[in-house]
Amino acid sequence: MTDGQIAASKESGLTDAEQDVLDRIEEENVDFVRLQFTDITGTVKNVSVPASQVEKAFEEGIWFDGSSIEGFVRIQESDMRLEPDPETFAVLPWRSNGDSASARLICDVVNTDGTPFEGGPRQVLKSVLAEAEEMGYTVSIGPEPEFFLFEKDEEGKATTTPHDSGGYFDLAPKDLASDVRREIIFTLEQMGFEVEASHHEVADGQHEINFKYDDALSAADNIATFRAVVRAVAEQNDIHATFMPKPIGEINGSGMHSHISLFDDSGNAFADEDDEFNLSETAYKFMGGVLEHAEAFTAVTNPTVNSYKRLVPGYEAPVYVAWSDVNRSALIRVPDAAGASSRFEIRSPDPSCNPYLALAAVIKAGLDGIENDADPGEPVREDIYEFDDEKREEYGITTLPGNLDSAIDALEEDEVVREALGDHVTEKFVQAKRADYADYKTHVSSWEKEKYLEKF
Repeated sequence: MTDGQIAASKESGLTDAEQDVLDRIEEENVDFVRLQFTDITGTVKNVSVPASQVEKAFEEGIWFDGSSIEGFVRIQESDMRLEPDPETFAVLPWRSNGDSASARLICDVVNTDGTPFEGGPRQVLKSVLAEAEEMGYTVSIGPEPEFFLFEKDEEGKATTTPHDSGGYFDLAPKDLASDVRREIIFTLEQMGFEVEASHHEVADGQHEINFKYDDALSAADNIATFRAVVRAVAEQNDIHATFMPKPIGEINGSGMHSHISLFDDSGNAFADEDDEFNLSETAYKFMGGVLEHAEAFTAVTNPTVNSYKRLVPGYEAPVYVAWSDVNRSALIRVPDAAGASSRFEIRSPDPSCNPYLALAAVIKAGLDGIENDADPGEPVREDIYEFDDEKREEYGITTLPGNLDSAIDALEEDEVVREALGDHVTEKFVQAKRADYADYKTHVSSWEKEKYLEKF
């Protein structure tokens, strides 16, 4: 900034970061800014304001009706405020044409008295990260969200016809969506992402794009942004992108494997080069906490009825609560990495989750493991899918919930996961998911009609 801009920033009460946003808005001809946040289901909401109102948004916030948002407040408590985080400013490439542009700012939700709203998913994650900070840690997350690209029908509605017939790591011509993936990557890079890899996944029409690990709050912001970018670029190419965990039966579903590590003043707190798996005692305790609370946080990391169509044996999705260095049937996998890269991968989450709540629940489980010296047990190097009940019992291996209703039961019984979410979010989340499952139970599917209508 120039000396004059610095002086103006001080006079207006703006921080340097906020003034930098105003400067970029002017430099890049931004005329509208979307103030974004998520409801408890993870759906991105936004209020679009003229660029001229962004300074006011920084100074005073933008008021909105919280009673209209899933899981927020009652109508008599409806006034709430959005406070934009200047570090999240990004121009939206698909909304820019050279003469004008649109941008977005991710916001925190606050009450009328200026205190953080406990039901805001971003605040839920911030609260858990504050606990980690009190223990001397920062949390690093590397997400790997998968998605499908499908054709549209003549009316422009989504189908479940895959956009291509490629397989794992295939190249064109089978991987017809390579150009779309490249366009998605370019768009992400324009928005500040550092993309590490992309490839076709196992199923027809299925893809994965991996972006660089980041602190947990930025990672959650990035996941929400990633989903919006993928959908927008797909729409521009007249195809449909979905993060539904299992859109087609009897093929692999979409997961969001998440690599996690803790850092302290000395570096990676998960690293120990003298250990067989390059993991420290802290890492094992954190892992033990994750395994101990896995059944409860599954309701949050896998929050839809459809999520449990993915979590079945035989489709590269974990079902069993165990860890391994070589076994992808286990909930946790330890990759061959050391030093600053020491970490483990949690394989159960899927990309339909609210990333703020999912990461909050997993991190809280791990922190509880550190505080209570949790023991993850020995690694399981055999294929757990081949175990019978007796052998799983011998190894002490439990199973993730088989449906959303059971997962909600486990959440309600787990004090640690409930504490991670807070009373408000726990109550509203459980209400919303119980309602989903109740609707599901009364629905008669096409499969049932084909199976039973003429038989009985």
